[in-house]
Amino acid sequence: MQKTSATLLIIDDDEVVRASLAAYLEDSGFSVLQAGNGLQGLQTFEKNKPDLVICDLRMPQVGGLELIRQVTSLSAQTPVIVVSGAGVMSDVVEALRLGAADYLIKPLEDLAVLEHSVKRALDRAHLLQENQLYRQKLETANRELEASLHLLQEDQDAGRQVQMNMLPTNPWAIDSFQFEHEIIPSLYLSGDFVDYFRVDERRVAFYLADVSGHGASSAFITVLLKFMTTRLLFESKRGGTLPEFKPSEVLGHINRGLISCKLGKHVTMVGGVIDEQSGKLTYSVGGHLPLPVLYTPTETRYLDGRGLPVGLFNEATYSDHVLDLPESFSLTLLSDGILDLLPGDTLKEKEANLPELVKSAGGSLDGLRRKFGLATLGEMPDDIALLVLSRNL
Repeated sequence: MQKTSATLLIIDDDEVVRASLAAYLEDSGFSVLQAGNGLQGLQTFEKNKPDLVICDLRMPQVGGLELIRQVTSLSAQTPVIVVSGAGVMSDVVEALRLGAADYLIKPLEDLAVLEHSVKRALDRAHLLQENQLYRQKLETANRELEASLHLLQEDQDAGRQVQMNMLPTNPWAIDSFQFEHEIIPSLYLSGDFVDYFRVDERRVAFYLADVSGHGASSAFITVLLKFMTTRLLFESKRGGTLPEFKPSEVLGHINRGLISCKLGKHVTMVGGVIDEQSGKLTYSVGGHLPLPVLYTPTETRYLDGRGLPVGLFNEATYSDHVLDLPESFSLTLLSDGILDLLPGDTLKEKEANLPELVKSAGGSLDGLRRKFGLATLGEMPDDIALLVLSRNL
């Protein structure tokens, strides 16, 4: 998504051309700076740090090719678009070789072509910045993983702090969606974990995981899960092994990774990706119970899905399920520790009661806290995790 408040710098010694380009782009919502020659343009660039530069090639004092060299040396991430009547092939090739984002030939009969080029270049620059951010996050995750391994062995208190620091912002609002979670460990460290994050400009991912066992060894697996999903996210942005970031493929990758680590641990998981443009949720289930509960003002029900636990069977495969999200809804994901708080003598009775409890709680995390009395829980035999995502409730 292009930067809506982007500042553009137009450098052209033809005042009429410069003014017409500036007027059109300002009408399109951009803030526009102007310079009448290459030297003045460089001075304006260094002073104002615009988001994108539009320049001519043939200009006095500093030509367009030299200007591209200097702009990219000062700020490699700032795109430069050449708009020039000097349309010989050698100039085009040299400008692109120096890093120009596009080359347009004067006269521009339709200025919408320029606007499209500007937006596309800003989109590309924005994605490059996000890639750099995810690269830094991956490096940070690597350092935290190395540090946490030592801390979990030496100090339970430090281990808990590391685990809590890995959890996502709570609550977290992204466009029309709201995410909230709560984790209640049965011991000092939890084997339950939740995460949610943006995949790209149109998709948001989330998951809830319940690691087998309890304590430090299970908590370590949650650190490993965070590392693997962060790495997959980074690789997907580079077009790596899982560029589509499909939930079934992510679960399959984690399954292979846990088995190869030979840690004697497996995980039950539910993971999903929301496409904000289509309004569809794609999700996959890895041996997890209870299944997610969908709440709307007119109905409350379990989602469909099944699959083998993650990290237990080499031959395990996972399926994607697609759901058109209602305009108003909440989706509640819970670890199986919640079953100890449900009324009923059998697992079947407990599962039958869960949708009704979600309905009576209004599909909200605060309502579930009150229904289950989470604030006053004593010692529990299993970890409890809740993740609620909602829209327009």
